[in-house]
Amino acid sequence: LPELLAALPEKPGAVVADKAYDTNAVLAAVAGQHAQAVIPPKANRIDQRAYDENLYADRNKVERFFGRLKEARGFATRYEKTATCFLAGAHLLAALDWLR
Repeated sequence: LPELLAALPEKPGAVVADKAYDTNAVLAAVAGQHAQAVIPPKANRIDQRAYDENLYADRNKVERFFGRLKEARGFATRYEKTATCFLAGAHLLAALDWLR
């Protein structure tokens, strides 16, 4: 995750991730980007820090959306090999999901 954050063209306002990313290295990388870490602390962490639970709940909406997109076999298996065609398929599936 630190390499991914460093490669972003713009600094994020918040980084939302699950408990697996609750490490000191990740939290330091997020703080280095001057972003808010929306990562729930692991149960075995001595210092249980606070996080924005409402923003973390929105992560579930994104996960469910990608789950619905992956119901289309061509999208899930990346049948389209060019990035342009894959993105067009993603746009089509997102529009169809929005119409549901």
